Amino acid sequence: MDLLGSGVIELGDKIDWHKDYKTGIRWKPRYMRDIDYNNLEQPSDVKYAWELSRVQWLIPLGQAYLLTSEEKYARAAREILADWIRNNPYACSVNWACTMEVALRIVSWSWLFHAFKESDSWRHEGFREAFLRTLYLHGDFTERHLERSDINGNHYTADAAGLVFAGLFFGEGKAPRRWAKMGWAILCDELPKQVFPDDVDFEDSVPYHRLVLELFLFPALYRLRHGLEVSASYRERLIAMARFTEAYSRPDGSVPIWGDADDARTLPFGGQPINDHRYLMALTGLVLEDEELLKPFGGEKAEIFWWLGADATERLQTVERSGAPPRSRAYEDGGFYIMRNDSDHVFIDCGPLGLAGRGGHGHNDALSFEAVLDGVHLITDSGAYLYTADYRVRNRFRATASHNTPMVDGEEMNRFIRPDYLWNLHNDAKAELVEWQAGRECDRLVGLHHGYSRLKAPVTPIRTIELFHPAHRLVIRDEFVGKGEHEFAIPLHLAEAVQVEKAGSSLYRLSNAGRSFHLNWSGDGAWDTRIEASELSPTYGRLIRSRQIIWCCHGRAKDVRLLVVIEPVMGTS
Repeated sequence: MDLLGSGVIELGDKIDWHKDYKTGIRWKPRYMRDIDYNNLEQPSDVKYAWELSRVQWLIPLGQAYLLTSEEKYARAAREILADWIRNNPYACSVNWACTMEVALRIVSWSWLFHAFKESDSWRHEGFREAFLRTLYLHGDFTERHLERSDINGNHYTADAAGLVFAGLFFGEGKAPRRWAKMGWAILCDELPKQVFPDDVDFEDSVPYHRLVLELFLFPALYRLRHGLEVSASYRERLIAMARFTEAYSRPDGSVPIWGDADDARTLPFGGQPINDHRYLMALTGLVLEDEELLKPFGGEKAEIFWWLGADATERLQTVERSGAPPRSRAYEDGGFYIMRNDSDHVFIDCGPLGLAGRGGHGHNDALSFEAVLDGVHLITDSGAYLYTADYRVRNRFRATASHNTPMVDGEEMNRFIRPDYLWNLHNDAKAELVEWQAGRECDRLVGLHHGYSRLKAPVTPIRTIELFHPAHRLVIRDEFVGKGEHEFAIPLHLAEAVQVEKAGSSLYRLSNAGRSFHLNWSGDGAWDTRIEASELSPTYGRLIRSRQIIWCCHGRAKDVRLLVVIEPVMGTS
């Protein structure tokens, strides 16, 4: 098993459900409130134990059984789950320490029961009784330990989704009816609070937008299968969230790893890459009957098959694909701006800090961007890599220097509150959009932020980004308004596999996938430029060595400007 970038690990004949298999550190079973699972002085990462106990990795066994009716798959799943039940009594292990984990197990266990319920192995009275009793207790636990706060995020949403699944699964009885009603009421209340009016999840993270859309969508799908109502406003918000998914998906189907990314899914059925979110477009469009979401779909269909069946996948074959090129989009509330055509995709952040200005899963990335030009991924975000396993690394990946945005005097645009506050930042930057124009020939964005207004000599970075569609040319202009002398640093983190070489005093050559691009630059001020090592994390726990180009300058703010132009070298292929 490869678990969150651990590399292939052997679980052994007996699974240790309380162990971080990557480091070997384990949490002894005891009452959940007495377990310190967030000890930042140890290299342990509780996500490994939690991910193992979500048992989503058992879903392929359920799929194999449904396709073949071979008892060996049902028997293997039964033995694994029986072992989990024996070793994780109610509220007495690390796997009960976070309600979201309990709620996500409700979702996966509910599906596994429906997949295996007709098998001989799962008809065994002793196991079936223990399984259903434990699943019922998961519902009870979730209701008792809701992760409610003054500002709620994906944890509370997951809790509510788990309650809906538990309630609809058990159906009859006061508690199940209460769970289903309570969970759905929370989802209906939280959807407009957690999702901006322009339909972007407020946590400032593309991977978490996917997770949150699943958490709101899958309970709605379950309700529809029970003949229950899903309001028009709820449907419309889900459809709009899926349209944002379509907009941020690059031409090859991958997505920007923007903000935090821990590879979380609600109920994963497909084998597509973790950073391919396109299934959500088709699934939302089919469930909620929105034809426009089906037209651009070009991803794998396994998720659709397992949720909706063969008829749904066949329907996708008959949808008339849109012949129009994808249009650039502005999401002003969420602060994301997407310049795009058939082969270019530039994703820009000029919006609020995540979780209503508290940080959450957002990073110090105001005015930063990613870029695919002429079908080649060139400029990337650095990703997130880890959470609690190493708080220093965690903070490095969410720091200003790990993003493609100007840095002044070595300061963070949003100050860290404390090194151990891994999901909080001071809300200093407060990015502002100055101009947005999307046209047939050129898209243009001008933005600024106030993160350096607190300096003794305040400075405001102003960035202009332009995409010239016919030429696949990207232009970035940086200037600064303010007084005094400062140190300026502007990095460009190059995507995985991009090769870079200096081809002149103000010229770099970028190469990837057999294609070459020129990066020309000019500036006012004494700019020094160099190529440095960089690190990228395309998925949780995985680290890739890469390169960055960085420009540095010391000077008076009003005298410092930088212009960077990236465009394809004609004749390369």
